[in-house]
Formats: sequence, structure tokens, C-alpha cells
Amino acid sequence: MVRPWHLMPTLCGAAVALLSLLASVPSSAQSRPQSAGTASGSATLDAVRARRLLLCGVSGESPGFSRPDNRGEMRGLDADTCRAVAAATLGDVNLVRFVPLSPQARFTALQSGEVDLLVRNTSWTLTREASLGLSMAWINFHDGTAFVVRGETGVGSAKGLDGATVCLLQGTTTELDVAAYFRANNLHFTPVLFGGVTETGAAFLAGRCDAWANDASYLGAFRATQPDKGLVILPERISSEPVGAMVRKGDDRWFDLVRWTGAALLAAEEAGVTSANVADQRRTTSDPSVQRLLGTQGNLGTALGVDDAWAFNVISQVGNYGEVWERNLAPLGIERGANRLASQGGLMYAPPMR
Repeated sequence: MVRPWHLMPTLCGAAVALLSLLASVPSSAQSRPQSAGTASGSATLDAVRARRLLLCGVSGESPGFSRPDNRGEMRGLDADTCRAVAAATLGDVNLVRFVPLSPQARFTALQSGEVDLLVRNTSWTLTREASLGLSMAWINFHDGTAFVVRGETGVGSAKGLDGATVCLLQGTTTELDVAAYFRANNLHFTPVLFGGVTETGAAFLAGRCDAWANDASYLGAFRATQPDKGLVILPERISSEPVGAMVRKGDDRWFDLVRWTGAALLAAEEAGVTSANVADQRRTTSDPSVQRLLGTQGNLGTALGVDDAWAFNVISQVGNYGEVWERNLAPLGIERGANRLASQGGLMYAPPMR
């Protein structure tokens, strides 16, 4: 039985063999992808196959989203999103290289082809899609901008920040959100700008700013790593920030593969398919929707240019969306909120897998 990636030993490159197009897909073992020599109709997918490696841009500094653990392994929701795409594309979550990118460098890196995919707490906005030649393929998290202050300030609301200095990451939507909020509420503030999130957090803790504005999820994770600092996250959410996986425009098949990989994570959670039971489900289920998802009925993978067991590979090695959440965000005390399944009152759901 295939185990989730976080329980598997690192595979040697020699163990990742190419599959002949005529070979059958085993029902209880990891399926290998189509041959690298087979044109898929996607320049990005073909490049990933040719190098046998997915290049995925991440923050590398965000607890719960993408940050190395004490063994140097990149962990988090964004990191697992990258791994899911690697599993769908190459059949192996280990075939991904994480490329840490600053807010200022992230879009250029994707535009230039330095990375195949950007999963970096990046908000979906009109101007980014209309002006940068990029598209949001999948939203993996619904977030919003918030403020954190030190408890000693006594501030209990964002409207109590009139005249405050606010730490901000330069070149982000947060910078724009904060300026718009203060202007709309006739408040004044002094921005203190930084290039990296670690630098910003250190400056805030050192007292260089009265408040720090960032994604509420990141601030929650940051507070969990500083339990003795008396940090208070103010109740207002001054924006709605859907974030997720971004790709270059003009490669529709790659866009489709990334989007439907995200959908597969959600469809699996909706159907109760987990990394622990996916092999049994693939052998025994009589549910047509699960059969299509796991590649025993229909040709969904073929439509995307990959093996029909692509989603089986994703779920068996990464888990479903709920498992990814429990592994990365629940330990930090981040509530699912809007990121619950739609059937549970949230905003997350999978379009029909058919």
C-alpha cells in the first residue's frame, strides 16, 4: 500500500522508472506517469517531464504554508500543494524542488520560467491576471488582511491605530489594503516597509512598529510561535484574499492540470477518500464518482495529458485537503472557517469530476 509522502523514505532516483504507454496501471501500487517523450500539448508539462522535476515557487518563511522543518523539509499547505502537482504530473511527491521567492521576485520568476508554478500566499487580483500574464489556477486558502499588536498597547480594534506605525511587506496587496483602510476611515499611519516576512516579524517584535499587518493566517501562525509575547490579533479583517496556485497564461493544459489537482484534493475529502483508505477504495468502491476520481472508470487523466491514476497518486501520497489542513494548519490553531467544505458552511468544493 502506498503511504503518504510524509511517512515515506526518500526514493532513489533509480527507483522512479518510466512507464511504457502500453503498460497497465496496477491497482495497489503507485502509478507512473506517461513517458517524457510523449508530447502532452503543454509546454510546461513537457518541460517538467523532461527534467523529471517540478520547480515550485514558495515563500519558504510562512509557518503552516511553506517553511523548512528542523530536518530541512519544506512543510505547509503551499508546499503540499506543490507536492500534489508533482504527484499528478510525475507520480512522485519527491520530484519537486522548492524555490523560495520574495514578494518582489515571485512574479518575475514565474513569468521567466524560473519556476513552473507559484504557490506563495499570493492573492488573486484582477490586475495580476490582466497585466502580468499570469492566471490563478486554484484557490487553496481563503484569507484576509489583519493587524497584530503587542498586548501592552491596549489597542482592541484597528480603528484604535490612528497615528500608529505599521510594519508592512513591500510590494504586496497588504500594503495597498492598509493604505485604503486608513484612508476610508479618516485615520493616519506611518508605513515601515520591509522586503521579507522574517525581517518584518523581527522588526515588529523589536518594537520598530506599533502594529504589523499581514494575512490573518500568517499572523495566527506567527503568534503560535511566540506564545510568551502577549500578541493580540485585532478582530477586523480589512480585505478578502483568496490565495493559491498561479501559472503562466498561454498554457491551458498546464492550467487545467493544476486546477484539477486542487479539485481532486477537495473531491477526495467530500467523498471520504483518504491516504489510508484510497487503495481499498480504488479496488472496491461502486461509487461512479469515486471510480472516476481514482482512475478505474473514465479517462480523466488522459484528458489532462497525464496517467488516469493521477488523482490516486495525489491522494495516496499527499492525502485529501482535510488531511493537508490537519497536518499543517490545525497544529497552529488556525480555524478552517471559510476553508471548510461547502457542505459544512465553507467556500471549498470540487466541481464535478466527470
